[in-house]
Amino acid sequence: MKVFRGLPNAASRAPCALTIGNFDGVHRGHQALLAQVRAAASRLQLDAAVMTFDPHPREFFAQRSSGGAPTQAQGSQTPQAPQVPKRIANLRDKLESLAEAGIDRVIVEHFNAGFAALSPQDFIEKVLVQGLHVKWLMVGEDFCFGARRAGNIGTLIEAGKQYGFEVVTLPTVMNDGIRISSSSVRSALAAGDFNHTRQLLGHSYAISGHVIHGQKLGRNIGFPTLNMRFRHRHPALAGIFVVQVHGLSALPLPGVASLGVRPTVDDSGRILLETHIFDYQQDCYGKLVRVEFLHKLRDEEKYIDLPTLTAAIARDADAARRFFRDQGNAATAATDRI
Repeated sequence: MKVFRGLPNAASRAPCALTIGNFDGVHRGHQALLAQVRAAASRLQLDAAVMTFDPHPREFFAQRSSGGAPTQAQGSQTPQAPQVPKRIANLRDKLESLAEAGIDRVIVEHFNAGFAALSPQDFIEKVLVQGLHVKWLMVGEDFCFGARRAGNIGTLIEAGKQYGFEVVTLPTVMNDGIRISSSSVRSALAAGDFNHTRQLLGHSYAISGHVIHGQKLGRNIGFPTLNMRFRHRHPALAGIFVVQVHGLSALPLPGVASLGVRPTVDDSGRILLETHIFDYQQDCYGKLVRVEFLHKLRDEEKYIDLPTLTAAIARDADAARRFFRDQGNAATAATDRI
Protein backbone atom coordinates (compact mmCIF):
# COMPACT_ATOMS: atom_id res chain seq x y z
CA MET A 1 0.00 0.00 0.00
CA LYS A 2 1.32 3.45 -0.95
CA VAL A 3 0.85 6.32 1.50
CA PHE A 4 0.92 9.96 0.35
CA ARG A 5 1.16 13.01 2.59
CA GLY A 6 -1.09 15.30 0.58
CA LEU A 7 -2.05 14.85 -3.05
CA PRO A 8 0.18 12.51 -5.10
CA ASN A 9 2.55 14.00 -7.65
CA ALA A 10 1.57 13.88 -11.31
CA ALA A 11 3.38 10.58 -11.93
CA SER A 12 1.41 8.85 -9.16
CA ARG A 13 -2.07 10.09 -10.07
CA ALA A 14 -3.46 6.86 -11.48
CA PRO A 15 -7.28 6.70 -11.87
CA CYS A 16 -8.88 5.37 -8.72
CA ALA A 17 -11.95 4.19 -6.89
CA LEU A 18 -12.03 6.43 -3.84
CA THR A 19 -13.66 6.84 -0.48
CA ILE A 20 -13.21 9.79 1.88
CA GLY A 21 -13.39 9.93 5.67
CA ASN A 22 -11.55 10.00 8.97
CA PHE A 23 -11.78 6.21 9.41
CA ASP A 24 -10.96 6.47 13.10
CA GLY A 25 -10.81 2.90 14.38
CA VAL A 26 -11.69 1.36 10.96
CA HIS A 27 -14.74 -0.31 12.56
CA ARG A 28 -17.08 -2.78 10.88
CA GLY A 29 -19.03 -0.01 9.20
CA HIS A 30 -15.81 1.28 7.67
CA GLN A 31 -14.84 -2.26 6.71
CA ALA A 32 -18.10 -2.74 4.81
CA LEU A 33 -17.46 0.49 2.91
CA LEU A 34 -13.84 -0.46 2.15
CA ALA A 35 -14.89 -3.88 0.86
CA GLN A 36 -17.16 -2.20 -1.68
CA VAL A 37 -14.38 0.17 -2.72
CA ARG A 38 -12.05 -2.79 -3.20
CA ALA A 39 -14.70 -4.64 -5.26
CA ALA A 40 -15.38 -1.61 -7.46
CA ALA A 41 -11.66 -1.05 -8.02
CA SER A 42 -11.22 -4.66 -9.10
CA ARG A 43 -14.25 -4.52 -11.40
CA LEU A 44 -13.16 -1.26 -13.03
CA GLN A 45 -9.42 -2.08 -12.98
CA LEU A 46 -8.60 0.93 -10.82
CA ASP A 47 -6.54 1.51 -7.70
CA ALA A 48 -8.54 1.32 -4.45
CA ALA A 49 -7.86 4.60 -2.65
CA VAL A 50 -8.74 6.30 0.63
CA MET A 51 -8.45 9.97 1.54
CA THR A 52 -8.24 10.61 5.26
CA PHE A 53 -7.29 13.60 7.38
CA ASP A 54 -4.73 14.55 10.01
CA PRO A 55 -5.65 16.21 12.26
CA HIS A 56 -9.34 15.34 12.50
CA PRO A 57 -11.29 18.31 11.05
CA ARG A 58 -13.18 18.83 14.33
CA GLU A 59 -9.86 18.91 16.17
CA PHE A 60 -8.59 21.59 13.77
CA PHE A 61 -11.72 23.73 14.18
CA ALA A 62 -11.62 23.39 17.97
CA GLN A 63 -8.02 24.60 18.05
CA ARG A 64 -8.79 27.52 15.74
CA SER A 65 -11.84 28.51 17.78
CA SER A 66 -9.88 28.46 21.02
CA GLY A 67 -7.34 30.76 19.37
CA GLY A 68 -9.96 33.43 18.75
CA ALA A 69 -10.31 34.55 15.14
CA PRO A 70 -12.73 32.48 13.03
CA THR A 71 -11.59 31.00 9.72
CA GLN A 72 -13.35 31.53 6.42
CA ALA A 73 -14.63 27.95 6.70
CA GLN A 74 -16.12 28.62 10.12
CA GLY A 75 -17.75 31.92 9.37
CA SER A 76 -18.22 34.75 11.85
CA GLN A 77 -21.27 33.39 13.64
CA THR A 78 -19.77 30.23 15.18
CA PRO A 79 -21.52 29.96 18.58
CA GLN A 80 -18.94 27.78 20.29
CA ALA A 81 -15.86 25.69 19.63
CA PRO A 82 -16.58 22.17 18.35
CA GLN A 83 -15.71 19.38 20.72
CA VAL A 84 -12.42 17.63 20.01
CA PRO A 85 -13.16 13.95 19.27
CA LYS A 86 -11.39 11.31 21.30
CA ARG A 87 -8.89 9.44 19.12
CA ILE A 88 -9.51 5.70 18.76
CA ALA A 89 -6.45 4.81 16.69
CA ASN A 90 -3.12 6.43 15.97
CA LEU A 91 -2.12 6.93 12.34
CA ARG A 92 0.06 3.81 12.30
CA ASP A 93 -2.83 1.57 13.35
CA LYS A 94 -5.25 3.27 10.97
CA LEU A 95 -2.93 2.70 8.02
CA GLU A 96 -2.38 -0.93 9.00
CA SER A 97 -6.14 -1.52 9.11
CA LEU A 98 -6.58 0.13 5.70
CA ALA A 99 -3.84 -2.09 4.26
CA GLU A 100 -5.55 -5.17 5.69
CA ALA A 101 -8.74 -4.06 3.92
CA GLY A 102 -6.95 -4.24 0.56
CA ILE A 103 -6.51 -0.52 -0.09
CA ASP A 104 -3.81 0.35 -2.64
CA ARG A 105 -3.33 4.05 -1.90
CA VAL A 106 -3.96 6.27 1.12
CA ILE A 107 -3.85 10.05 0.90
CA VAL A 108 -3.29 11.56 4.35
CA GLU A 109 -4.41 15.14 3.81
CA HIS A 110 -3.13 17.72 6.28
CA PHE A 111 -6.32 19.46 7.38
CA ASN A 112 -5.42 23.13 7.69
CA ALA A 113 -7.00 26.54 7.08
CA GLY A 114 -6.36 26.41 3.34
CA PHE A 115 -7.94 23.00 2.92
CA ALA A 116 -10.88 23.91 5.16
CA ALA A 117 -11.59 27.01 3.09
CA LEU A 118 -11.88 25.15 -0.24
CA SER A 119 -15.29 25.65 -1.82
CA PRO A 120 -17.15 22.46 -2.80
CA GLN A 121 -16.41 23.23 -6.47
CA ASP A 122 -12.68 23.71 -5.80
CA PHE A 123 -12.58 20.50 -3.79
CA ILE A 124 -14.17 18.60 -6.65
CA GLU A 125 -11.98 20.10 -9.38
CA LYS A 126 -8.62 20.46 -7.61
CA VAL A 127 -8.72 17.44 -5.31
CA LEU A 128 -11.02 14.79 -6.79
CA VAL A 129 -10.60 15.40 -10.53
CA GLN A 130 -7.14 16.93 -11.01
CA GLY A 131 -5.42 15.65 -7.88
CA LEU A 132 -6.74 12.08 -7.65
CA HIS A 133 -8.30 11.27 -11.06
CA VAL A 134 -11.29 9.72 -9.31
CA LYS A 135 -13.55 7.54 -11.48
CA TRP A 136 -15.71 5.98 -8.76
CA LEU A 137 -16.51 7.51 -5.37
CA MET A 138 -18.24 6.05 -2.32
CA VAL A 139 -19.17 8.09 0.74
CA GLY A 140 -21.61 7.79 3.61
CA GLU A 141 -25.18 9.01 3.21
CA ASP A 142 -24.51 12.03 5.47
CA PHE A 143 -21.24 13.07 3.80
CA CYS A 144 -20.68 16.86 3.57
CA PHE A 145 -17.60 18.69 2.33
CA GLY A 146 -16.15 22.07 1.48
CA ALA A 147 -16.19 25.37 3.35
CA ARG A 148 -19.17 25.58 5.75
CA ARG A 149 -19.93 21.95 4.75
CA ALA A 150 -21.81 23.35 1.78
CA GLY A 151 -21.26 20.32 -0.47
CA ASN A 152 -23.30 17.14 -0.10
CA ILE A 153 -24.23 13.96 -1.97
CA GLY A 154 -26.33 15.90 -4.47
CA THR A 155 -23.37 18.16 -5.24
CA LEU A 156 -21.17 15.15 -5.90
CA ILE A 157 -23.70 13.40 -8.12
CA GLU A 158 -24.05 16.48 -10.32
CA ALA A 159 -20.27 16.88 -10.48
CA GLY A 160 -19.90 13.21 -11.39
CA LYS A 161 -22.11 13.74 -14.43
CA GLN A 162 -19.93 16.66 -15.49
CA TYR A 163 -16.51 15.16 -14.85
CA GLY A 164 -17.18 11.49 -15.50
CA PHE A 165 -17.09 9.77 -12.11
CA GLU A 166 -19.73 7.59 -10.46
CA VAL A 167 -21.00 8.38 -6.95
CA VAL A 168 -22.27 5.63 -4.66
CA THR A 169 -23.53 5.92 -1.07
CA LEU A 170 -23.24 3.30 1.64
CA PRO A 171 -26.26 2.68 3.90
CA THR A 172 -25.68 2.70 7.63
CA VAL A 173 -24.21 -0.54 9.05
CA MET A 174 -26.04 -1.76 12.18
CA ASN A 175 -25.07 -4.03 15.09
CA ASP A 176 -28.03 -5.41 17.07
CA GLY A 177 -30.13 -2.47 15.93
CA ILE A 178 -27.47 0.11 16.83
CA ARG A 179 -25.61 2.15 14.24
CA ILE A 180 -21.92 1.26 14.03
CA SER A 181 -19.92 4.47 14.17
CA SER A 182 -16.67 5.83 15.57
CA SER A 183 -18.78 7.53 18.26
CA SER A 184 -20.20 4.18 19.39
CA VAL A 185 -16.67 2.75 19.55
CA ARG A 186 -15.54 5.73 21.64
CA SER A 187 -18.46 5.23 24.01
CA ALA A 188 -17.64 1.55 24.45
CA LEU A 189 -13.98 2.31 25.13
CA ALA A 190 -14.82 5.08 27.59
CA ALA A 191 -17.00 2.60 29.48
CA GLY A 192 -14.25 -0.03 29.45
CA ASP A 193 -16.60 -2.41 27.59
CA PHE A 194 -14.08 -4.32 25.50
CA ASN A 195 -16.58 -7.03 24.52
CA HIS A 196 -18.80 -4.42 22.87
CA THR A 197 -15.74 -2.74 21.38
CA ARG A 198 -14.74 -6.07 19.82
CA GLN A 199 -18.23 -6.43 18.30
CA LEU A 200 -18.00 -2.97 16.74
CA LEU A 201 -14.43 -3.30 15.47
CA GLY A 202 -14.50 -6.96 14.50
CA HIS A 203 -11.33 -7.55 16.54
CA SER A 204 -9.81 -6.77 19.93
CA TYR A 205 -8.80 -3.20 20.68
CA ALA A 206 -5.07 -2.56 20.67
CA ILE A 207 -2.55 0.28 20.33
CA SER A 208 0.82 -0.15 18.62
CA GLY A 209 3.97 1.91 18.80
CA HIS A 210 7.70 1.93 19.41
CA VAL A 211 9.04 1.54 22.94
CA ILE A 212 10.71 4.76 24.12
CA HIS A 213 12.93 5.66 27.07
CA GLY A 214 11.10 7.00 30.10
CA GLN A 215 12.07 8.34 33.50
CA LYS A 216 12.95 4.80 34.70
CA LEU A 217 10.65 5.42 37.68
CA GLY A 218 8.86 2.07 37.29
CA ARG A 219 12.16 0.21 37.37
CA ASN A 220 13.18 1.99 40.57
CA ILE A 221 9.97 0.98 42.39
CA GLY A 222 9.98 -2.63 41.18
CA PHE A 223 7.59 -2.31 38.23
CA PRO A 224 9.61 -1.69 35.03
CA THR A 225 7.44 -0.54 32.14
CA LEU A 226 7.41 -0.31 28.35
CA ASN A 227 6.61 3.30 27.46
CA MET A 228 4.77 4.51 24.35
CA ARG A 229 4.20 8.22 23.67
CA PHE A 230 1.10 9.71 21.98
CA ARG A 231 1.18 12.60 19.52
CA HIS A 232 -2.39 13.55 20.39
CA ARG A 233 -3.82 14.43 23.79
CA HIS A 234 -7.28 12.95 23.47
CA PRO A 235 -7.19 9.12 23.57
CA ALA A 236 -10.54 7.33 23.54
CA LEU A 237 -9.79 5.61 26.85
CA ALA A 238 -7.79 6.27 30.00
CA GLY A 239 -7.12 4.40 33.21
CA ILE A 240 -5.54 1.18 34.41
CA PHE A 241 -6.00 -1.97 32.32
CA VAL A 242 -5.27 -5.66 32.06
CA VAL A 243 -3.38 -6.09 28.78
CA GLN A 244 -1.28 -8.48 26.76
CA VAL A 245 1.66 -7.41 24.63
CA HIS A 246 2.36 -8.69 21.13
CA GLY A 247 5.66 -8.43 19.26
CA LEU A 248 8.19 -9.47 21.88
CA SER A 249 7.58 -13.21 21.92
CA ALA A 250 5.90 -15.94 19.91
CA LEU A 251 2.96 -15.71 22.34
CA PRO A 252 1.40 -12.55 23.81
CA LEU A 253 2.84 -11.54 27.17
CA PRO A 254 0.48 -10.73 30.08
CA GLY A 255 0.70 -7.46 31.93
CA VAL A 256 -0.95 -4.40 33.41
CA ALA A 257 -0.94 -0.95 31.81
CA SER A 258 -1.64 2.68 32.63
CA LEU A 259 -2.84 5.04 29.90
CA GLY A 260 -3.07 8.69 30.86
CA VAL A 261 -1.20 11.75 32.10
CA ARG A 262 0.46 10.21 35.21
CA PRO A 263 -0.78 12.97 37.58
CA THR A 264 1.26 11.78 40.57
CA VAL A 265 4.65 12.16 38.87
CA ASP A 266 4.13 14.48 35.88
CA ASP A 267 2.24 17.76 35.43
CA SER A 268 2.99 18.25 31.71
CA GLY A 269 -0.32 16.80 30.52
CA ARG A 270 1.45 14.49 28.03
CA ILE A 271 -0.23 11.16 27.36
CA LEU A 272 1.82 8.04 28.01
CA LEU A 273 1.01 4.33 27.79
CA GLU A 274 3.08 2.49 30.42
CA THR A 275 2.91 -1.31 30.39
CA HIS A 276 4.39 -3.60 33.03
CA ILE A 277 4.86 -7.12 31.64
CA PHE A 278 4.86 -9.78 34.31
CA ASP A 279 8.18 -11.56 34.89
CA TYR A 280 9.86 -9.91 31.90
CA GLN A 281 13.21 -8.13 32.12
CA GLN A 282 14.56 -7.88 28.55
CA ASP A 283 15.65 -4.64 26.89
CA CYS A 284 13.15 -3.70 24.17
CA TYR A 285 13.77 0.01 23.49
CA GLY A 286 12.95 0.93 19.91
CA LYS A 287 10.95 -2.24 19.26
CA LEU A 288 7.49 -2.06 17.72
CA VAL A 289 4.89 -3.63 20.02
CA ARG A 290 1.11 -3.90 20.11
CA VAL A 291 -0.70 -3.58 23.45
CA GLU A 292 -4.06 -5.38 23.46
CA PHE A 293 -6.60 -4.21 26.05
CA LEU A 294 -8.56 -6.94 27.83
CA HIS A 295 -10.20 -5.44 30.92
CA LYS A 296 -10.40 -2.11 32.74
CA LEU A 297 -9.42 -2.16 36.41
CA ARG A 298 -10.03 1.46 37.40
CA ASP A 299 -9.65 5.11 36.47
CA GLU A 300 -6.37 6.99 36.78
CA GLU A 301 -5.81 8.67 40.17
CA LYS A 302 -3.41 11.15 41.71
CA TYR A 303 -1.68 9.93 44.88
CA ILE A 304 -0.13 11.93 47.69
CA ASP A 305 3.32 10.35 47.42
CA LEU A 306 5.38 7.68 45.67
CA PRO A 307 4.88 4.91 48.29
CA THR A 308 1.10 5.28 47.96
CA LEU A 309 1.41 5.08 44.16
CA THR A 310 3.64 1.99 44.44
CA ALA A 311 1.09 0.25 46.67
CA ALA A 312 -1.67 1.01 44.15
CA ILE A 313 0.43 -0.41 41.30
CA ALA A 314 1.02 -3.57 43.32
CA ARG A 315 -2.73 -3.99 43.85
CA ASP A 316 -3.35 -3.45 40.13
CA ALA A 317 -0.73 -6.05 39.22
CA ASP A 318 -2.31 -8.56 41.62
CA ALA A 319 -5.75 -7.89 40.14
CA ALA A 320 -4.40 -8.37 36.62
CA ARG A 321 -2.74 -11.65 37.57
CA ARG A 322 -6.04 -12.86 39.06
CA PHE A 323 -7.78 -11.92 35.79
CA PHE A 324 -5.41 -14.11 33.80
CA ARG A 325 -5.74 -16.96 36.31
CA ASP A 326 -9.54 -16.76 36.13
CA GLN A 327 -9.43 -16.70 32.34
CA GLY A 328 -7.17 -19.73 32.34
CA ASN A 329 -9.43 -21.60 34.75
CA ALA A 330 -12.47 -20.76 32.63
CA ALA A 331 -10.74 -22.01 29.50
CA THR A 332 -9.74 -25.23 31.27
CA ALA A 333 -13.28 -25.79 32.50
CA ALA A 334 -14.65 -25.25 29.01
CA THR A 335 -12.17 -27.74 27.58
CA ASP A 336 -13.12 -30.32 30.20
CA ARG A 337 -16.78 -30.06 29.15
CA ILE A 338 -16.03 -30.88 25.51
